[in-house]
Amino acid sequence: MGKGKPFLEVLASSVHEDFRFPFLEIFAFLYTLGTFALANFGASISTGIATSEAVAYSVTNSLIGGSLIIFIILVFKNVAYGLGSELEKGIIQTYFSYPIKRWALLTAKLLSGIGFSMLLFLGIQISAFYILAPDIVVSHFGTIVMTYAASLSYPLLITAIILLVSMKLRRGGIGLVLGIIMYFGITIGSLIAFLIAAATESALVVKILSLLSPSYILQLYYGGIGAPYLSSTLWNPTLSEVSLYIVGSYAIVVALFVLGYVYFSRRLNL
Repeated sequence: MGKGKPFLEVLASSVHEDFRFPFLEIFAFLYTLGTFALANFGASISTGIATSEAVAYSVTNSLIGGSLIIFIILVFKNVAYGLGSELEKGIIQTYFSYPIKRWALLTAKLLSGIGFSMLLFLGIQISAFYILAPDIVVSHFGTIVMTYAASLSYPLLITAIILLVSMKLRRGGIGLVLGIIMYFGITIGSLIAFLIAAATESALVVKILSLLSPSYILQLYYGGIGAPYLSSTLWNPTLSEVSLYIVGSYAIVVALFVLGYVYFSRRLNL
């Protein structure tokens, strides 16, 4: 048996389980519907940098908003009820009999549960964006990439936490509930953070929030959500700061996934 064949077999099996009919067709349809139906080309920037770059950000943000929750549901489902249920039912032991290292097994699971979902999400979104506004895509591709990177960071952070919880408890349901609470909870948390910053005249809480979810610092940079609550004298982030916060947020995401790999490879006993 070739070295890559067991990995491909596990990957194919995982994709089959994660996207069995009609999941793939339903989510592809929802992505397409959400992208075309909710795209807002009349989106405006309340304050801040009123440029074509800011308009590109605003339009991109409107495109993402309609489909991001669909992406999150799919990924959470794959990780919690995919890997989590396999751990709970002991199915994962079948894969341990394959001539494949544990880290490669987890990689195949994550490629199926997260990687394939992200390719589907980004493929449909970018293709639709190019059909709707090719001039924006060509002229401001860097802004579009940065907006997607900032928007996906927090969902990936929650996914890493769900992965760790599911492996530790060997149950997917608890991880899924925790992920949903964290995702919707940050909306309330962001409002509280901006109000605290305005009341205390300190942007520290908002900076911490932006490190976990850099979409907030990007919104501040372009004068979007949060700007009315936070004076520019407290925090008026530069593009370099935005980039630094995005990199920092992904460093946290990578660290959590590495922790997941270490636990799966060395500490997970079945």
